[in-house]
Amino acid sequence: MIYSTATVPVNPAGETTLTRAQAWQGLVLKARDARLFLPKGLCTRCDVMEESTTHFVREATIAGTDLREIITLEPESKVTFFQATGPREGAIVNELFEDEAGALQLRFYCYLGLRDKAPGGPEEQAEQIQFDSDNGYKAALLSTLRRTRELIADGKL
Repeated sequence: MIYSTATVPVNPAGETTLTRAQAWQGLVLKARDARLFLPKGLCTRCDVMEESTTHFVREATIAGTDLREIITLEPESKVTFFQATGPREGAIVNELFEDEAGALQLRFYCYLGLRDKAPGGPEEQAEQIQFDSDNGYKAALLSTLRRTRELIADGKL
């Protein structure tokens, strides 16, 4: 199994301050349309297929791989992506919270396995290394916050 976590401050020194509501809006928009947040061409399709009061289902093509995710929203707190189809199974969570000092933080954590691969095998080990690297999910959190600021500045969020 793959377990990874990363936490970044939402409002580091020198950046335009985001409110919890603005950071939340960015997370929800990213869940609904990853194309707006991922590097150009990485996500070529991202469609909400079903929606209810508690969740929605999206189908996406990311890095050439088709996947289906059930996404739950806990307002202004947590977005959870359950991997229904695709190479991974498990959950990915993006969570907004205040630390002990009251500063807003954005945390990523996941617990995943790779379908049709040996648990703890070389493929899972490689994914673990990627998730925990400087180019892994910490970089994705920072990129999400940067893009949220851009969308707000452009009046699109």
